[in-house]
Amino acid sequence: MEAELRTRWPESRLSPTLVRMAALADALGSPQQAFPVIQITGTNGKTSTARMIDSLLRSFGLRVGRFTSPHLTSVTERIVIDGDPISAERFVEVYDEIAPFVALVDAAQELALSYFEVLTGMGLAAFADAPVDVAVLEVGMGGAWDTTNVADAQVAVITRVALDHTNYLGPDVATIAIEKAGIIKAEATAVLAAQDPVAAEVLVRRVVEVDATVAREGAEFGIAQRAVAVGGQVLGLQGLGGKYDEIYLGLHGEHQAHNAALALAAVEAFFGAGAATGPMDIDAVRAGFAAVTSPGRLESVRSAPTVLIDAAHNPAGMAASVAALEDAFDFTRLIGVLACLADKDVRGILEIAETVLNEVVVTQNSSPRGLSADELAAIAVPVFGADRVVVVPDLPTAIETAVEMAETDMDVLSGVGVLITGSVVTAGDARALLVGRD
Repeated sequence: MEAELRTRWPESRLSPTLVRMAALADALGSPQQAFPVIQITGTNGKTSTARMIDSLLRSFGLRVGRFTSPHLTSVTERIVIDGDPISAERFVEVYDEIAPFVALVDAAQELALSYFEVLTGMGLAAFADAPVDVAVLEVGMGGAWDTTNVADAQVAVITRVALDHTNYLGPDVATIAIEKAGIIKAEATAVLAAQDPVAAEVLVRRVVEVDATVAREGAEFGIAQRAVAVGGQVLGLQGLGGKYDEIYLGLHGEHQAHNAALALAAVEAFFGAGAATGPMDIDAVRAGFAAVTSPGRLESVRSAPTVLIDAAHNPAGMAASVAALEDAFDFTRLIGVLACLADKDVRGILEIAETVLNEVVVTQNSSPRGLSADELAAIAVPVFGADRVVVVPDLPTAIETAVEMAETDMDVLSGVGVLITGSVVTAGDARALLVGRD
């Protein structure tokens, strides 16, 4: 059945319009209107923030549907109800239920529905059928014309806007911000991460234009304290309704603390919490954050040597990961395993990764858009120098090679690590090899 879905336009090929998605939603009876929606866009941190929002909402007793993309190891990860991906059997059932309506829309449109449009329809239908109390929808790309924008979100969350997908979204931060601002609708609350001033101006202008409400990191909410802890960090967060202390988050890096502040403010906005109401129940907030996981985000999958998997796939994401590595780990030697997609700023990714990697094993992931190991080496050698670059054509052997390189430092093995990164696809491939399909 997934093979049948894959015959449709892939996620890497877009037709920027909501016409087909709106037609599908209408044919399905507008499932997106069956529940309130919290929608998330931005450049990096969307999935982690979505997972935090989901966990917080469930800690307050709500049944939550979560739609995120891309997946790491199984497409069923994209449609989550009550914290668990839908089963393969249910995935097929939902597809079969909406297939007649998909065929009707295909027949009526100039272009057939894309892979992502059908998946979005499946997610919305599954949530309406469950039913869920609230849906957390992560934008696939952009905002205004993204398939998830067929819903009118009560809370619109925007992580930091940076350069990515410039061939579709525009050449600069201001243009990209205009696209992302499209998820802010009339009478919604826009919850904004700290932004580049140019992006902030665009987003706030949209808030004013549609008569929405705004909550901004650094003004209405933010991080009050942060301390590195075993396996993560302990936070003090200033929320819309007051201060929340002693929040344990089992994720590494200051960027995840910012995501946590954003998630908390989004949930407060959803519940209507603010200065007049005071903070939400602290025990529920602590429990929600303590339960958060985010696979493939500086995820440790083995020790001696430590092997980390990270989905950084653009310069801004790699910069956040590098800062987190320096913040939370004390490696004396770090070996990278990198595989990247051809349509990314690969040199920009490598230049940032080079600051923490002693050597790099360049390889190829399973994506048809992936650079070959030799193509990636041609970009890596001018950045790292030829003596720091090892070329291994396939990812499993590349990981074995990096681990063997790390194990040569037996005397200082506790300070040696392997970082597998460069793409969400790379992270997913590595998890399938090292963790399995959980």
